[in-house]
Amino acid sequence: MSELEFKHISVMLNECIEQLNIKPDGIYVDGTAGGAGHSSEIAKRLTTGKLIALDKDPDAIKTARERLAKYPCAEVIRSDFAEIPAVLDRLGIDKVDGVLLDLGVSSHQLDATERGFSYHNEAPLDMRMSQEGTSAYDIVNTFSGAQLAKILYDYGEEKFTPRIVNAILDARAVKPIETTTELAEIIKNAYPAAARRNGGHPARQSFQALRISVNGELDRLAEALDRVFERLAPGGRFAIITFHSLEDRMVKRAFAEYTKGCTCPPEFPVCVCGKTPRGKLTTRKPIEATKEELEYNHRSRSAKLRVIEKL
Repeated sequence: MSELEFKHISVMLNECIEQLNIKPDGIYVDGTAGGAGHSSEIAKRLTTGKLIALDKDPDAIKTARERLAKYPCAEVIRSDFAEIPAVLDRLGIDKVDGVLLDLGVSSHQLDATERGFSYHNEAPLDMRMSQEGTSAYDIVNTFSGAQLAKILYDYGEEKFTPRIVNAILDARAVKPIETTTELAEIIKNAYPAAARRNGGHPARQSFQALRISVNGELDRLAEALDRVFERLAPGGRFAIITFHSLEDRMVKRAFAEYTKGCTCPPEFPVCVCGKTPRGKLTTRKPIEATKEELEYNHRSRSAKLRVIEKL
């Protein structure tokens, strides 16, 4: 795959760079390098500093290595962002000055038909960002009805879950469900006619749910939040771009926890809990894409950027 084939427009690029408050001699981690858009902008601002760019997708790693080759300060490593503390340990790095996570699926992964992320194109049911492990095919064809229902409810917030699960069970009893378009059609036919006429494609939420399950996205995020925050140096910043409400809620709660101070009852004359805030939010509300960006980068439509600074 040539560099030109990896198309990915970085979401809220300027806002991320501004919020990371980059110091030329700082150490930064881009935990989701993708097409190296954010990474390149971080690297070009460093002099004696260091950038560690991670991704678990082998296609992304190949592209990131090509695009970051001209920056001696950049090191590209194939790893999941939940492994940031382990990667830092291996490199002998204790604290870092900034970490960026751009969650969700990249434009390249959606556009590469054979990866099976999109319900618009015929492809094998796959959806694995790492290209290893359990695929969407495995889940759809081997998980029990109860397991499938839990995935669609929890990760897709899909209100027609029972109908969709029954349709999947009926279809796979005849033959395995092998392609994205096959599954999309089963889901569409399971939707009530009135619901089919409203809003987007009926398969959108189910495909999101399967992708999150295949890649363990929420588990990875839950693992990463506390452990990555701990590795920030004082004044270091943790910036996270989320694309749906489940991720955003997790980030919002974690960041609120880090900014909490004393938890003693108000009637106590002095604080006995000894708790002080560990971080402060850099903006009161999450940052969203500008009107200009929305015009050329539709992927940024649901994006929210939250940033916390370690005290």
